[in-house]
Amino acid sequence: MADHAFHRPGPLKQTNKAHKTGRHRSKGAIDNALKGKVGLKAISHKHKLQQRKEQRRNQMNQLRKNKRDEVLQQKRQLGGQNTAPFLVCVLPMHEQIDANSAIAILQSCDSEIVVEKSPSGVVYMNLPRFKQRFAFVIPPVGRGNELLVLDYLKVCDTTLMLTSAAFGDDEIFDRWGQRIFNMISAQGIPTPVVALMDLESINPKRRTAAKQAAQKFISKLLPEEKIMQMDTSAEGLNVMRRIGGQKKRVLHNVNNRPNLFGDIVEYVPNGEMGTLKVTGYLRGQSLNVNGLVHIPGLGDFQLGQVDAPPDPNKLDKSRDGELAEVRLLDRSDPAKQTSLQSENIPDPMDAEQTWPTEEEIEAAQKETKKTKLIKRVPKGYSEYQAAWIPDVEEVEGQDDDDEDEDMSGDEEDEDFMSCDNKSFEDECEKRDSDTEEYLDSLSITSEAAVNDEKYDQQMDFQEERETLKKLQLARTDQLWPDEIDTPLDVPAHERFQKYRGLESFRTSPWDPKENLPSDYARIYQFKNFDRTKRRILAEAKEFEGILPGLYITLHVINVPASRWNAFRSAHLSDNVIVYGLLPHEHQMCVMNVVLQRIPDSEVPLKSKEQLIIQCGYRRFVVNPIYSQHTNGDKHKFERFFRPYETVCATFYAPIQFPPAAVLAFKVNPDSSLALVARGRLLSCNPDRIVLKRVVLSGHPMRINRKSATIRYMFFYKEDVEYFKPVKLRTKCGRMGHIKESLGTHGHMKCYFDSQLRSYDTAFMYLYKRVFPKWNYEECLVRSAEHSRQEHLTEAHRNSKQLDDEAMEQ
Repeated sequence: MADHAFHRPGPLKQTNKAHKTGRHRSKGAIDNALKGKVGLKAISHKHKLQQRKEQRRNQMNQLRKNKRDEVLQQKRQLGGQNTAPFLVCVLPMHEQIDANSAIAILQSCDSEIVVEKSPSGVVYMNLPRFKQRFAFVIPPVGRGNELLVLDYLKVCDTTLMLTSAAFGDDEIFDRWGQRIFNMISAQGIPTPVVALMDLESINPKRRTAAKQAAQKFISKLLPEEKIMQMDTSAEGLNVMRRIGGQKKRVLHNVNNRPNLFGDIVEYVPNGEMGTLKVTGYLRGQSLNVNGLVHIPGLGDFQLGQVDAPPDPNKLDKSRDGELAEVRLLDRSDPAKQTSLQSENIPDPMDAEQTWPTEEEIEAAQKETKKTKLIKRVPKGYSEYQAAWIPDVEEVEGQDDDDEDEDMSGDEEDEDFMSCDNKSFEDECEKRDSDTEEYLDSLSITSEAAVNDEKYDQQMDFQEERETLKKLQLARTDQLWPDEIDTPLDVPAHERFQKYRGLESFRTSPWDPKENLPSDYARIYQFKNFDRTKRRILAEAKEFEGILPGLYITLHVINVPASRWNAFRSAHLSDNVIVYGLLPHEHQMCVMNVVLQRIPDSEVPLKSKEQLIIQCGYRRFVVNPIYSQHTNGDKHKFERFFRPYETVCATFYAPIQFPPAAVLAFKVNPDSSLALVARGRLLSCNPDRIVLKRVVLSGHPMRINRKSATIRYMFFYKEDVEYFKPVKLRTKCGRMGHIKESLGTHGHMKCYFDSQLRSYDTAFMYLYKRVFPKWNYEECLVRSAEHSRQEHLTEAHRNSKQLDDEAMEQ
């Protein structure tokens, strides 16, 4: 038998690289390691049933069908004969556009359309072709009516924005249109539809270019929207089809609550109080008759009863004879009605208190006797002028939050009153004389001088000086954040007795219930705000009360007659908007909102500066404090809200459950409102810790290998011993601590982890918790902001007049 020859590999045999599975084992390696072993989880838990292909396909079809049914149900909740009509806000984006002309085009879009107009100005259109109903409202347009436009858009389903091609390609939105668009985009635009008018009035050769230019402009603001032409009846019908068929944009803040746009409003007085009857279509969620309602400009009220009058805007009125009478839907129960109490009444005897001893009473009397009356008189004031300044009582050892600023700020304030400074008067006289000589030399006509005087009269130079000073302080705080000079006349351990050092700002503990102000006894707090929000919103959707879509009349009880008269005199339209409040939404709490500066606003906002805040359906005046919007349980206090920054504002306000859009307004010198920031509601949590930081700086005098002698941080030996446990940091990143005091003038020996540089600076970080001030003021009348602005303007004018009289004297 012949031997078989086998192939033997030679030295040049190819060897492939082994497969690298990384840090984990491959599937083959795992199978080899197990060798048939069964895992413990596989024995103790049931295997998931493996669905076949037909079962998976059937499950996907069921999910698709459920989602389609849900979308159809949401569509059928609006526009039908038995539901609320589509509420459309016709908003001209140019002051010269007449919105009534657009309404006339829509009224003539179909021969079978039924048009009815209510006494308040709402135009109802019934379109049998689409089997849909529409309601069109036109808000007042023009400068000063921005807040009314915002209130209208909160409850509308669609926004019909009107533009015109007659003003050219550069005037698609005028100045007012740009201003109002910034506001409504920050609040949320409900289902926008853009219509271009007056395209037939221009040259036919330029129509295509004009429409393309308008589309290009709109695409930058609303990328998903396609502009529609509206000049003829057929184009108006296309707009109606678009409004009734497009997908609606949901504004969750309004959709989570019942809301009603009042079409018919009647006030029945009963002495000083009265009942306000508001009739309209209920939208959003179901209404609880025992809950509270909020009317922007009037406040929070209770409901007496809810009626259901016959719907006057139905297309099929054959059964009006059967349902002509007004039906009572529900009446409130006084035992179940929500109380209007918004603040907690603290018990003064709740805290543990002991009676003071005689020694403590005598010590307190001595401290009271130490008070002295001081009078702060600006530089340059005469004795006669100083006599008009009231005395200010100052208690020794008094500590105020304003003292946390630079101690030299008071002297700067006195020097800054340049209108009352003699040196400033001399400079003004010299400048006037030089100006007169210059005008005479150039033979300038008297008309130019008159124009200059008129220009100067229109300018508010006091506001300019305040803005300049604010810019300088913000710039200083940006260059040297939180750094202040240690006072020479007051020991540092007394000046900063409320501050403490932290080992680490991120990880060091800080008790949120420690040293709370007395105002915290007046607010309400949830154990877990997020969990409460989810529960209340879920209960609001499942609540079976007065269903949305019905035409109802709300009886709002106990409305003061004086407040209603002020509201009617300041209100430019006959409509009233009513919101149903969720549980706890009338109780006071600490509100935290995230704000982002508007690009057009460039002046820094100082902390505790007055702002007008619109949060969801409420509008109020507060003085917020700002902090960094960061993760963690502690947040650094910000002295200024600078342009292009995002911060978290904290203030006292009624509870409101997010999501909610937030707009911040500031009063201009000309009594108008300027949008300075936009954002969203973060939470209503009083436990948010806002820490104000103070940085004390020192300079090395002698530098050794591991130690250095630091001076100018303290000026007393007691201060060095008091702040010895606090860590030191340097500008170059060195870490150290105080070893001992040298001498009696604040010099100290400090050890660092490495040798200091000669140009290095030692810092000590101190922190204290700050709280907002209780200065919440609700805007009870829509024009209350304007009256407040007029009051402030009048005060500025009076102070300016007094300054002029003082200069003449």
